[in-house]
Amino acid sequence: MSAGAEPYRDALAAAVRHATLWLESQPTRRVGPRQAARELAAAFDGALPQSGSAPADVVDYLARHAEPGLMAMPSGRFFGWVIGGTLPAAMAADWLVSAWDQNSVLRYATPAIAAIEDAAGHWLLQLLRLPEESDVGFVTGATMANFTGLAAARWRLLKDAGWDLERDGLFGAPRIHCLVGEERHETVDVALRYLGMGSPTVVPADSEGRIEAAELDCELDRIALDHASASGESSRPALVLVCLQAGNLHSGAFDPFGAAIAVSKAHGAWVHVDGAFGLWAAAVPELAGLTAGVEGADSWATDAHKSLNVPYDCGVVAVRDVQALRSAMGLNASYLLQDADGAGDPSQRVPELSRRARGVPVWAALKSLGRDGVAEQIRRLAASAARLAEELAAVEGVEVLNDVGYTQITVAFGDDAMTRRVADRLIADGKVWMSGSRWHGRDVVRISVSNWSTDADDLATAVEAVRTALEAARSERS
Repeated sequence: MSAGAEPYRDALAAAVRHATLWLESQPTRRVGPRQAARELAAAFDGALPQSGSAPADVVDYLARHAEPGLMAMPSGRFFGWVIGGTLPAAMAADWLVSAWDQNSVLRYATPAIAAIEDAAGHWLLQLLRLPEESDVGFVTGATMANFTGLAAARWRLLKDAGWDLERDGLFGAPRIHCLVGEERHETVDVALRYLGMGSPTVVPADSEGRIEAAELDCELDRIALDHASASGESSRPALVLVCLQAGNLHSGAFDPFGAAIAVSKAHGAWVHVDGAFGLWAAAVPELAGLTAGVEGADSWATDAHKSLNVPYDCGVVAVRDVQALRSAMGLNASYLLQDADGAGDPSQRVPELSRRARGVPVWAALKSLGRDGVAEQIRRLAASAARLAEELAAVEGVEVLNDVGYTQITVAFGDDAMTRRVADRLIADGKVWMSGSRWHGRDVVRISVSNWSTDADDLATAVEAVRTALEAARSERS
């Protein structure tokens, strides 16, 4: 017989209690963890217990001993990397996903999940102003979203060149020329490597990290000429894949999609857009100019955990060419009973066969916010970044290095040694978290405003924390 609810009751009650305590601590707790992994190891490792423990006791033990090693990423004072918080409806929906325990592979087996994820996909296409005929898949994060979109590109380019990828693999296949901007995110390179396409050709970018469309055009011309010279005028055109970016890691800048896509299409290229956090600008009327022309691409990647603020993990891929996506990702097996309505199974859109229903929290977030709520959330993130940059620039010794037009701020504090010292002091202090990086040959501190709960008090705390860290670093130097 089925277990029913009773075996779960005490453990779930303990989880609710500890989750509530964790959330209640966010406004005041130290952002960084208090203990390192090596300090926590003794509580979790050692010999596997001979006998078990009551589920509620396990939850209590887990929460109590993990707490010192947790980063307050849900805090409004967390500005590290590009990591959002979690909206209430999305978090609660994610708890339901775990309780429902659906392996979201087949429409036939899990029709509710298929319907919810289909709806979430349709809403995302509307919200992000992408072609309505596109197929949408829910993957682990932006890395796998890039991987999936680029896999569809590889399939289509080789298919159109007469190469059977499924039958013959990559050995001996026509070369695909991959072009990327100088300041693309490294996950694009990783995805290309996973797909066996090697290192890309790098196209120069401007001072904010935007790909130079004229340089892209020149590089595409060079590839076409070299290809024709090597294989003769009667050969097929070169196979080209161009990767663009919506939201630079350091500056938040957007590639010039209209011009870059136009020159790419003139050379028959597939265009993929890495928009991990930047694609969400399309949801805000006054910011939509940042993504103008992006709908002309062929595939897009984003991450709902960033600007939308759903729980980990939830990347999103959209591909205009449905056949390419499903051929690249799809699996057919006699034991998988497939639905006959032609809409396609979730497993045909993503690399995984077994996966949780990660599109459900996306649907819940969109349902709870609505179109206006999403726009207001993204608008508020961008406005908070602009305000924070302005207030930081007013602090003597703080240099804001980028044009703050979206949600990213990059700052330095004089020379590299001073910048590293300030970054160390910020982390040690614990009131905020800002991540170090290197940009344009300088050590920098990156600030990402990505959490829906960040408010004016959090911004004021951030400015004061930077001021205090800078003063302390100056004292140390003197």
